[in-house]
Amino acid sequence: MRTTLLLLFSILLFTSCSEYQRVLKNDDTAEKYTMMNTMYETGKFKKALKLMEQIVPAYRGKPQAEKLMFMYANTFYNLEDFYLAGYQFERFATSYPKSDSAEAASYKGAKSYYELSSRFSLDQKDTYKGLEKLQDFINKFPDSDFRIDANEKVAELNDKLEKKSIETAKQYLRISDFKAAIESFDNFILDNPGSVYRKDAYFGKFEAAYKLAIRSYPSLVKDRLITAKGYYNNFAKYYKDSTLNEDAAKILEDVNLRLNEYETETETSSLK
Repeated sequence: MRTTLLLLFSILLFTSCSEYQRVLKNDDTAEKYTMMNTMYETGKFKKALKLMEQIVPAYRGKPQAEKLMFMYANTFYNLEDFYLAGYQFERFATSYPKSDSAEAASYKGAKSYYELSSRFSLDQKDTYKGLEKLQDFINKFPDSDFRIDANEKVAELNDKLEKKSIETAKQYLRISDFKAAIESFDNFILDNPGSVYRKDAYFGKFEAAYKLAIRSYPSLVKDRLITAKGYYNNFAKYYKDSTLNEDAAKILEDVNLRLNEYETETETSSLK
């Protein structure tokens, strides 16, 4: 019985493949469309795409074109070819702005660019494009059922950009380029008022200023320690209860010890 079932399955599979190859090679556009639709509906997107590529030019301007072009874009999406999916969905939304599928096409087009976004340590060109496209979608379809998901993806991409920015500043600190680190942390604080990484930026700015001070020429150390202490005060104003406060307090203790030495030297000099 099992052998019989396997034989029947093999025959059906062979017949199906043969039929697909026959349709793929013939010149009957309508038959290709029917076969393409079957392949698409059953999730055989690679086979559907081969047929689509043959018939798309023939259906331009015809009633079936709207459905076909959406399926064409969605096939690239399902095959995870997000560059082409994004392009084709945008093209569909432009060509058929009044289509019932225009909203879904706009959302999936934007989502395609979201999918292309690289991890935070790499170039973020596609992240910026994804943000732009998602925001355009939200602005165009403010009442869409996709709005919540789109907003979540915007927040995710923004977090990725913030993470890259804070890690860039930390990298300057790691390589002892303290002035660049201070500037980067400062820019982060100004540019990202609601970020979860602001405490890292305030702490990093204080740490970078401290390290810059203690590695400076003797004539610059005192003023730079005073500046660093000011940065600690800014950190403590907002994040004294954070997990970073213990490390900040240790640095502050050393800053105060060094400044006290300057005061002691001044007092000693005045007594002479």
